[in-house]
Amino acid sequence: MTTLITNNADCFNDLAQLFDAYRVFYRKTSDLSGAKAFLEERIKNKESVIYVSCDQNKTVTGFVQLYPLFSSTQMKRMWLLNDLFVATAQRGKGFSKELINAAKNHCKTSGYCGLMLETEKNNTVANKLYEVTNFELDTLHNFYYWDVTSNA
Repeated sequence: MTTLITNNADCFNDLAQLFDAYRVFYRKTSDLSGAKAFLEERIKNKESVIYVSCDQNKTVTGFVQLYPLFSSTQMKRMWLLNDLFVATAQRGKGFSKELINAAKNHCKTSGYCGLMLETEKNNTVANKLYEVTNFELDTLHNFYYWDVTSNA
């Protein structure tokens, strides 16, 4: 079961803990209070869309977070599937596919033109997941990033 988070629902603390674990997975220092504040701001300002998955006991098992973008070439809005995470003990049970399907459905119902995402090349589990859920690997474009803290 997936649930759209529209305010500080009952599962917000569980979501924040998973979000913190997601950040740790990507080699960031744990910061639960920072994770809560970040998510609260996204929800309050309606800057992202967050779905959570729950098991039969209504325990939060994972989440997906979408950010709105624009496609100039398609002259439409699109979603950035920025965050997808399932608790380690809950992996392999279909929650990630359920979350991706919720994101795809949200994309369709909101009238946006598509979803884009990125993941590390060495994240073999995620890369396989995206392939089996019909995402296409973009081999035509280079991805560049400039960090404000780097030497300009």
